[in-house]
Amino acid sequence: MKKSITLLSMLLIAMLLFTAARRKPVTLFLVGDSTMADKEKLVESPERGWGQLFPTYLDSTKVVVANYARNGRSTHSFITEGRWDMVLDRLSKGDIVIIQFGHNDTKRSDPNRFASITDYRSNLLRMVKETKAKGAIPVLATSIARRKYDHNGVPVQAHGGYVEAMRDVARFTGVTLLDMNAATTQWLQDMGVEQTKKYFMHVEPGIYSDIPDGKKDNTHLQENGALQVGRIAYDLILQSDCQALKNVLAAQPSETPVYTTHIPGYK
Repeated sequence: MKKSITLLSMLLIAMLLFTAARRKPVTLFLVGDSTMADKEKLVESPERGWGQLFPTYLDSTKVVVANYARNGRSTHSFITEGRWDMVLDRLSKGDIVIIQFGHNDTKRSDPNRFASITDYRSNLLRMVKETKAKGAIPVLATSIARRKYDHNGVPVQAHGGYVEAMRDVARFTGVTLLDMNAATTQWLQDMGVEQTKKYFMHVEPGIYSDIPDGKKDNTHLQENGALQVGRIAYDLILQSDCQALKNVLAAQPSETPVYTTHIPGYK
């Protein structure tokens, strides 16, 4: 009888441990450039990356965000600087990686960042393959659109063939694609030339210490812009076939902005 009770206790403990393991939050890794990255100077500048505010749209009991996106990075520099290896070292089975590059891969004048479209595809294929090898789930996200319009007020594409190259990689690998470029281009079209200024870094002089002379930047976002782009990502995920990502979305996004937690030692 005593042995039976002991065995039952051990089974119950094992079941509890198994249940706890299943409930352990997955980690959502964000890999990309400045439009996605965390910004450290929250008082001195209004600039924010959309990944920095993305926890607003997630269920914190189910997912932890690790934002490895950094300013100025391309697929090439992210790999050569060892940042991709840092992500791989932390990846566990069931984790998710959203990969968004393209803004800086286009920069031919900078050999440290430039990646030809052929190399860009190869780098994305490598990231997808190595993510899957870890038992994690890769998701590709095209670059968000720049706030650039023609004289008729129609948004102009500014990423050459890199957006289509990522779409090709997604089709070839069967990986979920969040077409952020198409969706944010539509957003720019719907909002119009003047209304979109308030979402980007169009800042008057004398407000922020980091930009005392003000700024007119049509690539980077203010907090309200980061939240808008995050909402676009949320909606695209709901429409996607990636059940793992759908599972970690908040049923109702937070009414107040929620920021990522800084990764210790990562600069």
